[in-house]
Amino acid sequence: MVTDEADAVLAILEIRSAGGTPADSDWQRLFTSTGYRRLKEREASLQRGFEDATFREFVLSSDLLDRAGELRRTLREWTRIDPADAARRAFAYLPGSAVIRANVYPVIKPRTNSFVFEPRRNPAIFLYLDAKVTPSKLANTVTHELHHIGVASVCPEEPADAGLPENVKTALAWMGGFAEGRAVLAAAGGPEVHPHASSDAAERAVWERDLARVEADIPRLEAFFGALLDGKLSEEERTRQGMSFISTEDVPQGAYYTVGWLMSSVVERALGRERLVESVCDPAMFLRDYDRAAKGERNRGRARLPLWSEAFLARLPGVSR
Repeated sequence: MVTDEADAVLAILEIRSAGGTPADSDWQRLFTSTGYRRLKEREASLQRGFEDATFREFVLSSDLLDRAGELRRTLREWTRIDPADAARRAFAYLPGSAVIRANVYPVIKPRTNSFVFEPRRNPAIFLYLDAKVTPSKLANTVTHELHHIGVASVCPEEPADAGLPENVKTALAWMGGFAEGRAVLAAAGGPEVHPHASSDAAERAVWERDLARVEADIPRLEAFFGALLDGKLSEEERTRQGMSFISTEDVPQGAYYTVGWLMSSVVERALGRERLVESVCDPAMFLRDYDRAAKGERNRGRARLPLWSEAFLARLPGVSR
């Protein structure tokens, strides 16, 4: 866990709290910190403006100064968690060949998002320093992100079958979005644990609300994947639609999370965790396994689970095993 960016910002806030003016050396400590430099690289990779002068204005804002005490306390609490323990929970849902190497950066910044950067080349997890996030919630988030990094260590960027048509490769790549639901399951520790056990009541309520939409979300996802298989969507349109299944203004954890978590939980319960892990790089296998497991649950009268259509599954590469 690398705290140099947050440490540098807090040092400037401490100077300001005492009525002083930060020196050039204080700003250089911030702008040369590993966390700041990599954050700047990430924003540049997304063609987002990220200027030292703008960031300086943010650090000099009265709002941030008012929050200095809570930010300092939060960073102290966060650094007590053990990233290695979070990695062990992630490994429980990864193939034996998976490798996790990552730096975790708690950062003080204008944007409130957290994310993974360069998961294949130089993995970094950026976590917005938020006083509302408890250490247990933080550990859950770190496990979630470390699972993504472990997946990147074993799964190729493109399907292993180089002979697949480009439309099929594109569809499979977007089906890889269900990795979010797998990571939710890994972070919880198993299908018997509520995925938001470490969240507050408001977050749990939002999750339950959106989980109730799964029956409607599966046909929406199927229509999206079908359009990709047919080559009907422009790059702009597939990005717009695909990203809507990750998050929207109303749904912070979209259908890739809720549907992916449901499918992962059902497969683990019915077919075992080993089988679930086996499909980590094979979305087509994962969808078929879920349908097989869900039909078994329906036949036993245990649950009325939504299914993918047979016609859609028949279009996917591979053979159900």
